[in-house]
Amino acid sequence: NMISSFRVSELQVLLGFAGRNKSGRKHDLLMRALHLLKSGCSPAVQIKIRELYRRRYPRIEGLSDLPAVKPGGLFNLDSSSSPAETDLPVAGLHSLPSTSVTPQSPSSPVSPVLLQDSKPHFEMQQPSPPIPPVHPDVQLKSLPFYDVLDVLIKPTSLVPSSIQRFQEKFFIFALTPQQVREICISRDFLPGGRRDYTVQVQLRLCLAETSCPQEDNYPNSLCIKVNGKLFPLPGYAPPPKNGIEQKRPGRPLNITSLVRLSSAVPNQISISWASEIGKNYSMSVYLVRQLTSAMLLQRLKMKGIRNPDHSRALIKEKLTADPDSEIATTSLRVSLMCPLGKMRLTIPCRAVTCTHLQCFDAALYLQMNEKKPTWICPVCDKKAAYESLILDGLFMEILNECSDVDEIKFQEDGSWCPMRPKKEAVKVSSSQCTKIESAGVVTKPCSVPVASEVNKKKVDVIDLTIESSSDEEEDPPAKRKCIFMSETQGSPTKGVLMYQPSTVRVPSVTTVDAAAIPPTLTDYPVPFHHPPMSGISSDLPG
Repeated sequence: NMISSFRVSELQVLLGFAGRNKSGRKHDLLMRALHLLKSGCSPAVQIKIRELYRRRYPRIEGLSDLPAVKPGGLFNLDSSSSPAETDLPVAGLHSLPSTSVTPQSPSSPVSPVLLQDSKPHFEMQQPSPPIPPVHPDVQLKSLPFYDVLDVLIKPTSLVPSSIQRFQEKFFIFALTPQQVREICISRDFLPGGRRDYTVQVQLRLCLAETSCPQEDNYPNSLCIKVNGKLFPLPGYAPPPKNGIEQKRPGRPLNITSLVRLSSAVPNQISISWASEIGKNYSMSVYLVRQLTSAMLLQRLKMKGIRNPDHSRALIKEKLTADPDSEIATTSLRVSLMCPLGKMRLTIPCRAVTCTHLQCFDAALYLQMNEKKPTWICPVCDKKAAYESLILDGLFMEILNECSDVDEIKFQEDGSWCPMRPKKEAVKVSSSQCTKIESAGVVTKPCSVPVASEVNKKKVDVIDLTIESSSDEEEDPPAKRKCIFMSETQGSPTKGVLMYQPSTVRVPSVTTVDAAAIPPTLTDYPVPFHHPPMSGISSDLPG
């Protein structure tokens, strides 16, 4: 009886201690351990069996020894372990009868004591709440992007089988030839460019609550194996907060890639988790068909467009003056732009559970939920499930009637009018710009007659920053710049101002010591200035 209650890890420890082969499925390990006992084992092996049994079912006062056993209970799972667990009545599998072992066992005087000792232990393990049913009447929330074709394993409780923290359960299901064929022929390109099966085997976990439809919910420290292979959970686990492990957000699990697509071989699912006081979970497996956002949009259109009178009645209700309120709303402004894509609405949609009139684009909303299903209204941030979405007929009419407006205003009687913004764009002609520029140039002392003519070519660059200093204006401004007018004084129609870069920055240069000037520069009588420049300013009219 003790050996029959062992898990794979205990059987491996026992067989390794006895020097026997400890590899293989659980069924093989159990047969070897029973044969070891029947063939007459040494007292040391018997003591080891009792020690492993005490670890498996510790006494109440020995609970402090549990942490040393916990890691082995969770992570030493045999990848090829058989579904022949002792708690497999659901799958139709039973452990081998081991009643014949007890009479032959030399440890029979001790075993009644241990069994009696374990009875109060089991009574304390299951306090006031009763054992949850094997198949609780749990309803899962429907997933808009999946059509359920068949139920492979109906909701089944994940019942802790011992007082240990980490638990493990095995489940078996088999596919019919028709189901295998449906999966195989459904391989297609899904959104995102990846090639996958559109008919899938879907595993769902949730709380074993029957009060309302349940959302996907994972137990703590969840570990799933399908046919002995570890199934990677989707997404990333949130980082620990204050040293406490955070739970992953629940979502349906597509295990098709690890399922044996054959009707001749059954499939085994192993679920390990950390039990929580007061929380029971259930698992279920379905055959589903994955849908795309385009398919859901088509179904939404087939539901029909809501009568515009519904929306008009809602507008009147919102704009009806409340006698108890001091503030009366006489009009309501609504945007024709989608709050999701910031583009003009094409398929105006909202949820019947929402109280606002503002719509969002149905196609964009479904595409976003296809990538990350949140089903939250982008206008009011409340739940907007697919089943509650409607296409607004009034907004359809408005979008068809005015194509050049992004905002409208509803009146008290339900009518509407477009809100066109007042555009005050000031257009300044090029001639006015030239006059303004020329006026500014003429007031400067160093201007040239060419710039004052309106219809002539505009000056390319005029640097006015060189006269910003007040102390510089005391000197004659004509000698501040070196203006070269090559053959332009006689023909004012082709006047172009040519600025020498070195002279533009002269006003900001401090006086230079004569000793610091190179001898090549001392030959100039007046450095950086040309004497003929003083005569130019007198020739400039205006």
